[in-house]
Amino acid sequence: MSGKQNSALGEQLSSTSGKRNKTPKPESRLAMVRRARRINRELADAYPYAHPELDFENAFQLLIATVLSAQTTDLRVNQTTPALFAKYPTPEDLAAAEPEAVEEIIRPTGFFRAKTKSIMGLSAAIRDDFGGEVPGRLKDLVTLPGVGRKTAFVVLGNAFGVPGITVDTHFMRLARRWKWTDQEDPVKIEAEIATIFPKSEWTMLSHRVIFHGRRICHARRPACGACPITHLCPAYGEGETDPEKAKKLLKYEKGGQPGQRLKPPPDYPGKPAPALGAIG
Repeated sequence: MSGKQNSALGEQLSSTSGKRNKTPKPESRLAMVRRARRINRELADAYPYAHPELDFENAFQLLIATVLSAQTTDLRVNQTTPALFAKYPTPEDLAAAEPEAVEEIIRPTGFFRAKTKSIMGLSAAIRDDFGGEVPGRLKDLVTLPGVGRKTAFVVLGNAFGVPGITVDTHFMRLARRWKWTDQEDPVKIEAEIATIFPKSEWTMLSHRVIFHGRRICHARRPACGACPITHLCPAYGEGETDPEKAKKLLKYEKGGQPGQRLKPPPDYPGKPAPALGAIG
């Protein structure tokens, strides 16, 4: 082989090697937004019945239930609030209660002394500052004891029809897994996600993402092999990819188990949760 041929072959091999080792281009902002919105559409198909998983009949009940849901499951809250609301149906009633009696009722939710202080304090504030009615504005809700932006958006979105993004632990985990954000602060995550989706989608987006995080895309062992959006997920493979093994990881109605609500919406396809102390 001549020196010229040898040189040409070397250039060809070098060129081929360069193409082979070329790293994928980073996803553009536009591509990420399109993928995120497609995930939302496909989650809507997977969870057409997505809903808040706390039982409530009015804004006051939802507010109290949401505060109680910190550091526990919605199921445990739903099993506890019927007795609470039966005894204290209004802010005025709860504000005037004996703290020890409230503590005893909400004990199953954990941190019951701090939660009692919060729910009695916010009840008193609603009574004294808002005429006994839960306010329907973010700036008012966050002035209530124990109420932050996450709790406020749950109430606004589901009791008042005001769009909001609920950044709980499930939403934070999935938003980062899906590369919608690399932020860790909930307020910054909320702000970034708000630029990706139209405002009209914020409340239902929150429900769908949280539903998916609870049922399939778990923190420790995601059920990747049973996930309907693997083709859109940059984190596919972090969990169990075998379809049969993944099915065993599914929770709530996806796994044939009771949901978290004792009184679920009519279109919920799963089983209602058992009452506190019942054998379910």
